[in-house]
Amino acid sequence: MSDPDSADGSDERRRARYVAIITDGNGRWARERGLPVFEGHRAGAENVKDRLRDAPDLGVEELTIYSFSTENWARSREEVAGLMYLFREYITRETPALHEEGVRIRFIGRRDAPVAPDIVERMEWAEQLTEKNTRITFVIPFNYGSRAEIVDAARTFTGTTEEQFRQHLYAPDLHDPDIVIRTSGEQRLSNYLLWQAAYSELMFRDELWPDFSKASLEECLARFAERDRRFGGRST
Repeated sequence: MSDPDSADGSDERRRARYVAIITDGNGRWARERGLPVFEGHRAGAENVKDRLRDAPDLGVEELTIYSFSTENWARSREEVAGLMYLFREYITRETPALHEEGVRIRFIGRRDAPVAPDIVERMEWAEQLTEKNTRITFVIPFNYGSRAEIVDAARTFTGTTEEQFRQHLYAPDLHDPDIVIRTSGEQRLSNYLLWQAAYSELMFRDELWPDFSKASLEECLARFAERDRRFGGRST
């Protein structure tokens, strides 16, 4: 629905409703404080909770947070084990509360080995419990890589159009992000939502992810509202 104060709906078009974030910098945050990397990941997980709760109040309808990539299995056995521990803990502990707050939880990515069966069960439980919620959709790419997603889609694709191909992605009903934000000063997409982010606005932040605040998110949304998105066309 268009903003009643804007006859052509331009204000509505300038509102970022679909936001994706690459939460980079947890390990660096921990090292700077003389802490184990695990504590950086825990601080990062807590920050995900906080920003997820801020997002609906800022007009965000769909928030996608990169959780664990297909490439992350190459990290040390200790770090991977810690991440799996946190993943299990937060799904089990936080899902009921998020359900009460009207959050719909979705996971995208491969669900076969090396993902443990009990993790898949928890993911499916969280999705089923929250599937009718409408306040905000929280998308969690886990064991996700965009190239893997495209390859998996291509295996079953027999059509001819982009829209038909989209139907073979992990979650074709999800929206393309208006903004892709990356923290920690790095400026790359790291195999994240390459199909969906074709026309997303890219924003790179210097904060390490645990330091990315509500004010940081508000600033990104305000910067988005100032941009002229032409999608290959020209301004009139």
